[in-house]
Amino acid sequence: MSKILQTDAPSNMEKKKISLSQFMKNLNRTYNDMTIRTFHFNPIQVNTFILHDETGDAIIVDPGNCASYEDEQLKEYILQHNLLVKYIINTHPHIDHVAGNPWCANEYHVPVCMHEAGLPIYDKAYAYGAAFGILVDSMPHPSMLLMDGEILHYGNQELQVFYTPGHCDGSICLYDKKNKFVISGDLIFEGSVGRSDLPTGDPYLLIKSIQDSILTLDDDVVIYPGHGDTTTIGNERLHNPYLQQY
Repeated sequence: MSKILQTDAPSNMEKKKISLSQFMKNLNRTYNDMTIRTFHFNPIQVNTFILHDETGDAIIVDPGNCASYEDEQLKEYILQHNLLVKYIINTHPHIDHVAGNPWCANEYHVPVCMHEAGLPIYDKAYAYGAAFGILVDSMPHPSMLLMDGEILHYGNQELQVFYTPGHCDGSICLYDKKNKFVISGDLIFEGSVGRSDLPTGDPYLLIKSIQDSILTLDDDVVIYPGHGDTTTIGNERLHNPYLQQY
């Protein structure tokens, strides 16, 4: 198997050129009766997502906000759209994806959700954060542990949990079958895959997780990765150099 690219960002991210109008459009996408709003937070530019529908129910996925102006961006959007946050969900326990947990949990008083296998890393997230200039005093303890195959409900929407280790223990993807998209965390990116050289990473397990979850979905399913732009299952099946043998 080819050597796995050791990066948390798409390999072609700097080469891809899009217009400002397209960039702004990509931040706010509507599928049927639900909307995904994307924010780019913290020095590592993680994708933080707010998902909501016509009922006003919402979830926050991978809150990476670690500065007051980022907190305000989240808060302003939620107030502007009169949303009721139901869950905070972490696709995995790395600091760039969980840095906003303390603020979000304190502000909205809702469950913090993640896979149990990620707890040992999550409990040390504040220490990892210092190495990246992300300063967090402590993390709220997860009040809801997610399992492979579990269905999460908010408003009129459903998300299925896929357990997808390889990038690190506790990594999950969130699949919306009705609206045909998947939030992939750092499992797969446009033209690349997640790094596997961090604690509990495993390059062979990472590819197996992609095979067993991502590549079982229809080609027109949209991928929302943890960093960079969206892509589709079909595009990655055809063009991602790390998946060409599958």
